[in-house]
Amino acid sequence: MTHPIDPVNLDAIPPMIDSYTYHSKLSASIDGQIKDEDEGWMMGIDEAGRGPVLGPMVYAAAYCPISFKTTLEDMGFDDSKALSADTRQSLWESFDVHPELCYSSTSLSPQAISAGMLRRIPINLNRQAEDATVGLIKAALDRGVNVKECYVDALGPAPQWQARLTAIFPTIRFTVCPKADSLFKIVGAASIVAKVTRDRYVHNWTDYEDVGVDGSIPVKTIKEGGEEEEEINRGSGYPSDPKTQAFLKNSLDPVFGYKGIVRFSWATVKVLLDKNGVECKWIDDNSQPSALSYFRADNDNAKPKVWKDLGVSGVGEL
Repeated sequence: MTHPIDPVNLDAIPPMIDSYTYHSKLSASIDGQIKDEDEGWMMGIDEAGRGPVLGPMVYAAAYCPISFKTTLEDMGFDDSKALSADTRQSLWESFDVHPELCYSSTSLSPQAISAGMLRRIPINLNRQAEDATVGLIKAALDRGVNVKECYVDALGPAPQWQARLTAIFPTIRFTVCPKADSLFKIVGAASIVAKVTRDRYVHNWTDYEDVGVDGSIPVKTIKEGGEEEEEINRGSGYPSDPKTQAFLKNSLDPVFGYKGIVRFSWATVKVLLDKNGVECKWIDDNSQPSALSYFRADNDNAKPKVWKDLGVSGVGEL
């Protein structure tokens, strides 16, 4: 069976419609399950894209047999932000050169991030990040990877997060600390996966709103004189970046807001929508009683007979 290709390695990166997780091929595996389940493995976890207003947040886990550690130390992994784009690309390709070094990545779409944060009971960014981290570890264990050591870049107070992970996965020895991507090469490897994955999405973003009904992806148009249409400059995606600010200002639709690359729960976007968007007024039909009236605790007498027969009572919140 052919192992699926990481979407960001495709010639045309597909539009990100929803969050997803990708797993690279395991070394010495059979049908996706690792062959030697007794061999101890080490894992590192890092993220890219927590702060930007544009694009996905990517959590990545790199993992390898502990016996591969000596080779890993000499490969040049480090905090991806401290490395050039060319160096990051070279290190990304090293995952194909060394089958012992594997990775998994969870890409949280901008829309999923915002939808979680704007729920009635919000799922904040820290909680979403925690869920992604736990999911990556659990997926590796489910594939038969015997994780013995796991190094995690700190998420909030390191001791509390380390204690929680240890409680969830008691057979794994965790080390959670700030700057783990600079201290541990396996976390540096995860940092490369997260950074390259996010950058490829942001720089090659296709709005799923523009995809044809047949699934076709729009291509660049050719101007008079044979020149290609100029690429959209979105900047780094951080709210403080002037290029990102210009993109947000120029791409705002006063009625529909923004397309899928924008995290609409960010304060920067809320301010722009309040300032430049068209105000919508939702007018209730006062001639009809509100459906909410049926759920008030003091309105039992107004219930339909079937409600009384079934013993249905109002609740405080749906």
